[in-house]
Amino acid sequence: MAGLIIVAVSAGGEEPAVVVNPMASDELLANPGIGWETFNRTRDEDQNLPAWIPSTIAYTRWSWRQLEPVPGTIDTSLIDETLSRAKASGQQVAMRIMCCNTVDSRPYHPDWIKEVGGIELLVDYAGTTVPLPIPDLDDPVVLDRHIDFIQRFGARYDGHPDILRMEIGTVGWWGEWHMSRSTQARLPTLANRMKVIDAYAAAFQKTPLMIVIGAGDGLERAIRHGAGWRADSLGDLGSFSPTWNHMRDAYPAMFNRHQLHDAWKASPIAFEPPRNVSEFVDKKWPIRGIFNYALALHGSSFNGKSAKLPDDGHFRDELRRFLRRLGYRFVAKACSHPGRVAPGMPFAITTRWQNVGSAPCYKPCRVAYRLNGPDGRGRVFVARASVERWLPGAVPLFDEAFLKSPPDLPPGKVHTVVENVSIPKDFPEGEYTLAVAVVGETSDEPAIRLAIEGRTADGWYPLSAVRVAR
Repeated sequence: MAGLIIVAVSAGGEEPAVVVNPMASDELLANPGIGWETFNRTRDEDQNLPAWIPSTIAYTRWSWRQLEPVPGTIDTSLIDETLSRAKASGQQVAMRIMCCNTVDSRPYHPDWIKEVGGIELLVDYAGTTVPLPIPDLDDPVVLDRHIDFIQRFGARYDGHPDILRMEIGTVGWWGEWHMSRSTQARLPTLANRMKVIDAYAAAFQKTPLMIVIGAGDGLERAIRHGAGWRADSLGDLGSFSPTWNHMRDAYPAMFNRHQLHDAWKASPIAFEPPRNVSEFVDKKWPIRGIFNYALALHGSSFNGKSAKLPDDGHFRDELRRFLRRLGYRFVAKACSHPGRVAPGMPFAITTRWQNVGSAPCYKPCRVAYRLNGPDGRGRVFVARASVERWLPGAVPLFDEAFLKSPPDLPPGKVHTVVENVSIPKDFPEGEYTLAVAVVGETSDEPAIRLAIEGRTADGWYPLSAVRVAR
């Protein structure tokens, strides 16, 4: 069983109640949509990922050029093969498609843009001596082809079970919604940027969307469409400028400008480091403070860029602590029910739950119970309670105390779930094992690992015994 069982006899000689206090687990949980992201490779292919780090997300970026090599034809084989490899690794794919690159020999837009009458620009970029070719995203022909590509991509892949999310990423250098370090390149007009965002929202009605936090007014438009946001350069305390950094300057300003403080309650947040996580150690940055910052902003996932991790015990301990809380993490704290139930009669199961992670689940997965008899056969009872509103705790953001040393994020409040389970009249009498799980939105199969001991190979957590007798 998953924890300590206490049998208490109620007053008046009534049937004894069984009270179970499951034992909490410190295990890193491989749950959907949260935790460590591999980058441009699957978990099985990532030679830099230690075995102790689970990963359910394969984050991949492609260029428009790769995906539409000829006008009107999407290279589905490239995408489908990636989805297949990720699924075999126990992952879903998060993806971004890009149009503008800063390497002249590797443009991200298709060769055929000029052939169909679209305009290609040659622009400068700091540190380069050769003009860079990029598409003119304001040109009507390019804009029409751009939006047409988004629509066709959505028609083919919206709602695909192996795609976790689609990033709104075909604007700006590398799809990051800026054209910095160039005196000639410009973002599309505000009106055209909004058309692109609206096109993604129309094309992806089922697959969740995400956009970079630096998308300006486009960020607010995307969030109104239900998108989450992603932040590059988590941990930057001086990677790019001695007087400015993302942690103290950029993120707080963006939060205040775009009213992001409650956006996490509706859609997920993802992070990645400035260059790679070795910088945290090499520059002696406060590792716990960086990770606490991401948890306080209610992150769900972190792209480690599939780089080699620093060989540093303190970093490893802090990373483990961070990943243990990153995203949702549900603890079943207690369960109580009658010790004996009669066929044909309802009985109440009371459970208490807490989200000790940093983010909601965002999907209405449901609490479920299973009674397994001595013959091994079971009966599943899916409760009405769903988990997406079980929020984590919160701390005040961006005051001086926070910026100096981000505090530990407290756990969320405890939720009590009372479910009346009806045993069928023809239910065989005998001793049954009561198990709990969180199952999917439409299935009765376990979908989420819980932060308690005792998980069996089929994903259920046996808690106690129930005697079915007349």
